[in-house]
Amino acid sequence: MNKKITLFDLANALGVSTGTVHRALHDHPGINADTKRRVLSIAKSLGYRPNLAARFLASGRGLKISVNTLKGTTSFWDDVRAGITEEANALPMENVEVVFRTYPQLDEGDEKAFEAALNAHADGIIVFPSRVEKLRLYIATASRLNIPTVCVVTDAPNTDRLAVVSADNLASGALAADLMGRWMRGRGRVAITLSDFGISEHADKYRAFESTLSSLYPDMRLEKPIEDHDVEPEAYQKCRQLFSACPDLAGMYITTEASIPVLRAARDAGILEKLTIITTDLFPELVTEIRSGAVIATIYQRPRAQGRTAFRYLYEFLVEGKNPPSHFTLAPHLVMRGNLDFFLQRQFSDVNASKELSEEAGDSILEADMR
Repeated sequence: MNKKITLFDLANALGVSTGTVHRALHDHPGINADTKRRVLSIAKSLGYRPNLAARFLASGRGLKISVNTLKGTTSFWDDVRAGITEEANALPMENVEVVFRTYPQLDEGDEKAFEAALNAHADGIIVFPSRVEKLRLYIATASRLNIPTVCVVTDAPNTDRLAVVSADNLASGALAADLMGRWMRGRGRVAITLSDFGISEHADKYRAFESTLSSLYPDMRLEKPIEDHDVEPEAYQKCRQLFSACPDLAGMYITTEASIPVLRAARDAGILEKLTIITTDLFPELVTEIRSGAVIATIYQRPRAQGRTAFRYLYEFLVEGKNPPSHFTLAPHLVMRGNLDFFLQRQFSDVNASKELSEEAGDSILEADMR
């Protein structure tokens, strides 16, 4: 056969998703034995070879990658995008065009960004799937058009996405619970803030936090979680209401970017000094709070590494035909006063490297603000 057989051809021939095909080809757990047999059989009969390099190199054109992410209120999403930029400029293929389509907050522009990527005939899409049900159809459409989708930070389960790259959210939640339990000597009322239960990242953190507290520290009481939707005024107001209703609250685990408004609410309520607070990630405003002891620890989700890995997996799939793992997780890092300077020094080095790469990138890195 003269036509290069791709993963999408196998999926179309069998009437299944590309995700099902690549899990069968690489013997991922949970794949139905009969489905695996059918996939391997059709792959052999059609002469499938996992190498798509000729698709781009022979045509003389480059790759167009759309990166659809939240703008963010801290440096977290900037770091994810910086990691993507670093990886794009470290690749041997020079003509790679990356378009960053950012949207202001949850449920404001994510669908528009995906539509724009499809209309621009992107070869691949990296997406933060905050509203899985709303993006399910878009991901399916991309799959039918042979445009692979890689999720970053959080998953879009039961969709046609190619892969997801995230921190180990279960480990993050369990780590926060164990540290808080030890710090508080296994007693006291604690609360947790989430962005939205509909986002798998936050649901996983809550589940692991709750389970670990229950099993290791049964005398601790977990209050009903607060969903702040990554909106800082909402986080502040809901926490002020919580502090008023629970004057004996002793601990807070903040799983979102919105840690500063929670700290401000506790300070304004006059209870900050008695709270044991664990936050998420590391950004300039949080450094002072860690140094002062207002925050005992933060769980760093390695955003640059997430961005780099997501881009590398998408690139290798498109150009080399390599199938990535369906779900790749990075172990989170615990940052406290004792190792804070180490992380700050490393971040400073990463930022300088990112700036140099961005300057070298020139017109290959484009910004599109989705409002």
